[in-house]
Amino acid sequence: MKRRDFSLSLAGATAVLGQSTTQTPPAPAGPGEGDTIIRVATSEVIAPTTVLDRDGNFVSGLTAADFQLFDNDRPQKIEVDVSYVPMSMVIAIQNSAQAEKVLPTIAKIGAMIEPVITGEQGEVAVMAFDHRLQLLQGFTNDFTKVKDALGKLRPGSNSVRLNDAVMESARMLGRTDKSRRRILMLISETQDRGSEGRVKDALYKLEFENVIVYPVNMSRWVNQLTGRTPIPRPDAFPVGTRAAPPGGLATPTTAMQNGMAGGYGNYTPVFKEIFTAVKAVFVANPQEAYTKYTGGKEYSFVNLKGLEEAIQQLGEELHSQYLLSYSPSTETRQDGGWHKLQVTVKRPRLEVRTRAGYWAAAKFEP
Repeated sequence: MKRRDFSLSLAGATAVLGQSTTQTPPAPAGPGEGDTIIRVATSEVIAPTTVLDRDGNFVSGLTAADFQLFDNDRPQKIEVDVSYVPMSMVIAIQNSAQAEKVLPTIAKIGAMIEPVITGEQGEVAVMAFDHRLQLLQGFTNDFTKVKDALGKLRPGSNSVRLNDAVMESARMLGRTDKSRRRILMLISETQDRGSEGRVKDALYKLEFENVIVYPVNMSRWVNQLTGRTPIPRPDAFPVGTRAAPPGGLATPTTAMQNGMAGGYGNYTPVFKEIFTAVKAVFVANPQEAYTKYTGGKEYSFVNLKGLEEAIQQLGEELHSQYLLSYSPSTETRQDGGWHKLQVTVKRPRLEVRTRAGYWAAAKFEP
């Protein structure tokens, strides 16, 4: 007799239509040789699902009879919870030097968190990250403390440990009550600079802890144009080794001018951003991966009005979701690896956004 331990990781991703026309993203790469595999035993899969009409309005009033859910193309018996489920949310904010001008704008959203997103039963933690991960406020339902924490945001170094911040946020949310929805609002640029962890490690943790990521993207262009100019590194070559104009003397000033250091203002980061943006066309950014495979949605802003609109839209989505849940059928439990999820609605011209799938790891023991 063999006992089978069945473990599910709740992974995420993009849109599937009622009559689907959207492509499901490929499954994220599985653990490689030598990677640590974390298994969490559970008998239920939860798929937060958003339904929109053709005008982009949220559709309410649907029941379990209106949905069909397929796990690896096999229909499953589902339950639908339309009641409000309290949430735990981490707000992780990039506070690097480049974000100095936008931090006062972010500090102003504190008054919106409770009435727009979490409700009275929600709890929020606030983290800031540059080369450090700073917990400004642990989980609390006192939203005065949340506003105070956002008011403590100060610009730091040029590093952006985005992946490490996501990993730590997932750990924090993993320690909250499992009955609550777990949300990560990630207010940052789309790129990582300086993390020790990898995207796939953070993604595994998000999946296993059932965390949905909602990035609110800072504009990298605005940050680069308005951010502080980094302090230049000391010249590695003595002034006397620099070539001087005919008849001129080699001084620190002429060496700097000839080397073009500082002669063109703060345009170097902009040129760097251009090449980075071109590269990003071909290489998915970390935020995109976290959004696709946890079932979230990306927002963006460049000013206070845009940020307030993003917060408003996020709140509307979270309060309009259907929570579809099911225990995988016996046949479905035999499948290891990546499980593709598809949700459809038995009504025409409706768009459905839910998770793309989850990881199922199986271990046989005598």
